[in-house]
Amino acid sequence: MRFAGAKLALFVGPDLLVIRRDDRPDIPWPDYWDFPGGGREGDESPLACALRETHEEVGLSVPGDRVRHASSYRRPAGRMWFFAGHLPPEAVHDVRLGNEGQGWRLMTPAEYLSHPRAVPHFATRLALYLDSAGYHHGRREAA
Repeated sequence: MRFAGAKLALFVGPDLLVIRRDDRPDIPWPDYWDFPGGGREGDESPLACALRETHEEVGLSVPGDRVRHASSYRRPAGRMWFFAGHLPPEAVHDVRLGNEGQGWRLMTPAEYLSHPRAVPHFATRLALYLDSAGYHHGRREAA
């Protein structure tokens, strides 16, 4: 299936790794908090796209088996994929910002969902994932 791009909501421990987008008028959502990801290259799969972009943008090589969620949806640019993956807390020491974005940080899921500079359609996708994975208001429910 053809698609335009993919994003990865990457949890490092309990928190999300987010990237502050460049503040340029020629890009969508300038100066907003974003997830790693971007446009498809060649004939790569949606997951390969998300994992490549994550490595390029934050220096992390995420094993495919650490990705626990995949969904697709339509945007004006075409079909997009949204993934959620989980790494252990110590992976934070390996984060290295690539050549896109102003910086990165860890943010709780609840903080991202309520942040005024969260990319709105990614916050919606994150909320859907959190609901399906047993989170309530961005926090994991006790089992």
